[in-house]
Amino acid sequence: MDSDLAESVAALKDIFARRGIPATFGKTDPPIIDELRKTLRVPSRYRAFLQEADPVDVETVTPVERVRLIPASRLAAEQIVDGTGEGAVPGWRKSWVLIARSALLGDPYFLDVSKLDAEGDCPVFTCMTGTESLKPELCASSFQQFLRILATSMEVAMGFGETGLDDEDESIFREALAPKIKTIDSAALRAGHWT
Repeated sequence: MDSDLAESVAALKDIFARRGIPATFGKTDPPIIDELRKTLRVPSRYRAFLQEADPVDVETVTPVERVRLIPASRLAAEQIVDGTGEGAVPGWRKSWVLIARSALLGDPYFLDVSKLDAEGDCPVFTCMTGTESLKPELCASSFQQFLRILATSMEVAMGFGETGLDDEDESIFREALAPKIKTIDSAALRAGHWT
């Protein structure tokens, strides 16, 4: 695992510990990682994450979103269903690798492996399911930045209650988060998913 990815993983683990939210990370055996590389074309940085910090039971918690990361053991099965077990989502591209879901709405978070960068990473997108067409929305320019944004979102959320937020609280949370996302990934801030 490279140093940038290691820092993002450490920040995520740290915020779970500081907030007292249970999270279980594990390690994935190399043969499983190799199979995911072959079948899903999972990029090297994401493979390194799964090998060293497989999200066995990891769900981020903020006032506006809960992101449940998918463990390596369920990654292949998650690719082919729409959340109801009915089959592939119409419009889903082969280059999209589902890595997480919104625990609130069920919407997917996915890597677009057709946009691989020199570091073996690629952008993370989300889209609303249940609509006529899928319209990808950028969440992070890379998986490493996605993890950093999740950790930062949970850190900002420390000042907010876990329940009973009104529209004004949500707006205040998003306003507090925006400058922090800008320092991590200005393209993600411009895309507007988090704010």
